[in-house]
Amino acid sequence: MTSSDAKSAGSASRIWNLPNILTMLRIVLVPFFVWFLLRDAPGLDSQNGVWRWVAAATFAVAIYTDKLDGDIARSRGLVTDFGKIADPIADKLLIGSALVMLSLLQELPWWVTVLILVREWGITALRFFVIRYGVIPASRGGKLKTVVQTAAIFLYVVPLGALVPWLGVVAFAVMMVALAITVWTGGEYVIEALKLRASGIRAQHQQTQEGKP
Repeated sequence: MTSSDAKSAGSASRIWNLPNILTMLRIVLVPFFVWFLLRDAPGLDSQNGVWRWVAAATFAVAIYTDKLDGDIARSRGLVTDFGKIADPIADKLLIGSALVMLSLLQELPWWVTVLILVREWGITALRFFVIRYGVIPASRGGKLKTVVQTAAIFLYVVPLGALVPWLGVVAFAVMMVALAITVWTGGEYVIEALKLRASGIRAQHQQTQEGKP
């Protein structure tokens, strides 16, 4: 085996570790979650909320994999650049799909979904834009944002409205808190990206200067 082959094998083994597999599993669960929601949509083959419960359970499992992969990666030293990029993308696919579906089902105002999606995918695009200078890890505020978003979505998805009439009010209030945190942390990520870019440009300039005869 050549050195390049060994390097490629090492990179592949770092990608195919348990935390990254859990991240990929979360991505795979997204279309199933969407389909389960559609199964209970008005006018379709609704089965008294059965499929809605399955959707809620699928969402809960997917969110748990988010916590689990992070805990395993940190405890076993399996944090990789692939994980740093793929993990937030998996979160955005799951949360974005849930928001769009809730709006399509007329349970969540579209303006909430649009604001959150613009922030989420805008920050994802920003991460790729500055990736040449380094990877922007998830901040504490970003993690809090994800927790509050998922809590709000779960309150919307779980079919307990008939038993708990005020659940919708609570869900909307939690969603408004999530929206505020989402916008605030988006600004923080923009500042962090600008700092990372400026630092990378300075480092490149310094290397250029040192390389001159």
